[in-house]
Amino acid sequence: MADTLPKGYEPHDVEARWRKHWEEKKTFTPDPDAPGEPYSIVIPPPNVTGALHIGHALNLTLIDVLCRHARQKGKNVLWVPGTDHAGIATQNVVERALAKEGKTRRDLGREAFVEKVWEWRADYGHRILDQIGALGCSVDWTRLRFTMDEGLSAAVRKVFVQLYDEGLIYKGDYIINWCSRCHTALADDEVEHEQSRGRLWSVRYHLTDGSGSIVIATTRPETIPGDTAICVHPEDERYARLVGKTARVPVLGREVPIIADNYVDREFGTGALKVTPCHDHNDWMLGKKHNLEFVQVIDENGVMKAEAGPYAGLTKQECRDRIVADIEAAGDLVDVAELEHAVGHCYRCHTVVEPHVSTQWFVATTKMAPAARAAVPELTKIFPESWLKTYYHWLDNIRDWCISRQIWWGHRIPAWTCKACGKLIVAEEAPDVCPVCGSDHLEQDEDVLDTWFSSALWPFSTMGWPEQTRELARWYPTSVLVTGFDIIFFWVARMMMMGLHFMKQAPFRDVYLHALVRDATGRKMSKSTGNVIDPLVMIEKYGCDSLRFTLTAFAALGRDIRLSEERIEGYRHFVNKLWNAARFALMNLPEEAPAPVNLENVRGLHHQWILHRLEMAKLDMDQALADYRFNDAAQLGYKFLWNEFCDWYLELIKPDMQSDDPARKAAAQYVLWLALRELLVLLHPIMPFVTAEIWRALPVPAGEQPTDLALEPYPSLRPGCARESEACRMELIQGVIVAVRTIKAELGISPSHKVSLLLHPVDEEQAALLEENRCLMITLARLESLELGAEVHAPKASASAVVQGCQVIVPLRGAVDLAGELARLDKELTKLEKDVTAVNMKLSNESFVSRAPAEVVARERERAGQLLDAKAKLQALRARFAEALAEE
Repeated sequence: MADTLPKGYEPHDVEARWRKHWEEKKTFTPDPDAPGEPYSIVIPPPNVTGALHIGHALNLTLIDVLCRHARQKGKNVLWVPGTDHAGIATQNVVERALAKEGKTRRDLGREAFVEKVWEWRADYGHRILDQIGALGCSVDWTRLRFTMDEGLSAAVRKVFVQLYDEGLIYKGDYIINWCSRCHTALADDEVEHEQSRGRLWSVRYHLTDGSGSIVIATTRPETIPGDTAICVHPEDERYARLVGKTARVPVLGREVPIIADNYVDREFGTGALKVTPCHDHNDWMLGKKHNLEFVQVIDENGVMKAEAGPYAGLTKQECRDRIVADIEAAGDLVDVAELEHAVGHCYRCHTVVEPHVSTQWFVATTKMAPAARAAVPELTKIFPESWLKTYYHWLDNIRDWCISRQIWWGHRIPAWTCKACGKLIVAEEAPDVCPVCGSDHLEQDEDVLDTWFSSALWPFSTMGWPEQTRELARWYPTSVLVTGFDIIFFWVARMMMMGLHFMKQAPFRDVYLHALVRDATGRKMSKSTGNVIDPLVMIEKYGCDSLRFTLTAFAALGRDIRLSEERIEGYRHFVNKLWNAARFALMNLPEEAPAPVNLENVRGLHHQWILHRLEMAKLDMDQALADYRFNDAAQLGYKFLWNEFCDWYLELIKPDMQSDDPARKAAAQYVLWLALRELLVLLHPIMPFVTAEIWRALPVPAGEQPTDLALEPYPSLRPGCARESEACRMELIQGVIVAVRTIKAELGISPSHKVSLLLHPVDEEQAALLEENRCLMITLARLESLELGAEVHAPKASASAVVQGCQVIVPLRGAVDLAGELARLDKELTKLEKDVTAVNMKLSNESFVSRAPAEVVARERERAGQLLDAKAKLQALRARFAEALAEE
């Protein structure tokens, strides 16, 4: 008898031991020359400053499920781990640490500050990697990458120089998003638009010819000093006579033209738009189109410049307050209205972003986007398909990507300016002298590249490009990208552009975009709301496998996950169920694996049934993962283990294990051993730790050594064991047993109480099947006696059901204390009637219905319905008992 598992499953020691084993043995380090279809995934690199949150946990779990399953299918799997240097975020962390010492980065100087960041990374950068390990991720730690590694930095420089030489990177003055807190430019998709309460000021601009005025509406009066035109719609009859005239800017008195353009929304505000080209992206385009003057009045610190006239030196808010007061004093403030509108904030520090004109570096993504658009779905498929429209829309409306950032931590732009002749030199390595004048007085560009620039190269830079490595030859393009839908613009589309341009191939064949993890009520998780679920805390409390199974079980295509701690705790019971089932099996198995039997001819309907169900589980789970239906794969595994293997098969084989017939017992032992063994393989991608621990304890065939479950192949199919007809026959026996159990429950009979059972089969074939499995039904239905045949009929005082045409009859005489049950039901009905009356009184109270929160009223109405259903069932049961008592 094999019994090597402790009574209770304690995950922490088990998880630590297996993590150490897999890392030391380099279990997940593949050889490029090994056989098998290549399968590769690059990890979405978390910020080096980050900590594992529930979104990471979902993403990493799903990737690990795919990688472990692909290994089982014989593929040569590479999962590349790594972290992102996270330019703005990391610099902010280190600057805050310096601030506690009363210092700034400028006190240290650039070189010393960057060294300080490297020190911070050495001290704290491993935290997120340790947390990835805690989740059981089967990454290849020997190929760990960091976006600031020398190899990746070389790739960044090569890409920059090549794109510059091809005219796809350029430097120029342009309006960008500017964060005055981080002091850097931001790409369009690094600006988070949040709904905010504001005001809409209507301001009168006087015509210079004295013939009247025109009223504009603005949410940003502090930009009025930068106005260089007023724009109306060419078909707006209200202003047709004014087009071509000029008006004066309030307070400053600057004369500006009145122009017409289809861009204007006639329905917003007054239908007349002030044009401030240096402080609004759309106004910038109007300024270029109509050859307007460009006047910048707000500097990079959010302070008004000299061009703002009397408001110079004020902050934006101070200027707003002052200019509104001055306009009102002049009698030109026509109206002020409250307004709810979207305001852009920095995605890192949440400071309000200011459109700002400055000299920046850009990638001409408008030229690269068409190839990325055409590649989907021709070369790359997106799952779920509902995200295709979003992907196309963004690429169709893309603007050139501002890639320069005014910070110190990151890949410094490889461009130098000769101070002698002004020559701009873009090169992979620092030049010694100017190629034009020979001067050695060269200054490198102060800016660094947007963090997403290096991340866009991740699928091929992590494999050694620009070197032509074995990894690149073997595993590029990658098989699938698993990531959140929220970075489809930041990352997915840009990787598509770069992969197609430099590798001439799409960087991945599939993109799986998972949804958000929300709380149990559907709210987005946030620290301020206090509804965050920390995955590390959940692992500590319930074990890693419980968390992983929960996330996988709810990861349906295109549907947000509503997560609660109670659900994770619930799946801990599932882990325990597997553990206890394994303990039962091991107590009934020999020290060595049982001798094989011919499974296609094995005797016993229950064996044939479980082997059929096992074949279906193997087929269905494999297909579910191939289709990225993670939730279906998890639920199939759950159903097979809990509902079929544990609830039925382990009960059905107990008589076999106690049998004096050696052949019968040996057959049951082999089927049990095989079913458990293959079940562990099926569940392993989702629950790696508990399955690996049970696998280690399973008896192995004589002369063989135990193997590592992580390297075990997916179970081969046995078509001869897939017998739907036998499964259907078994379902009749199960149906009879369930019907008896249901009747007992409905009548309030204890599950352990033995009752008599009468069966009226539909034909002789069914009768023979029932007779053959008489012992199973007597044992599992807890029967006192069983009578079956065509002559069997239901007595008047009985409860019945029909299963596959067979009448299932439980006589009530002797099974139930009818008089006692009637008395009990009368008491319950009296209490229920009081509850119904109470809730109906509450719902008929108009004050309660109108004043109570809607969810409270809805809950009471739902309760009223439940009480009425319960009352109807008890009344029906009472009527049945009363009828039976009358017949005695």
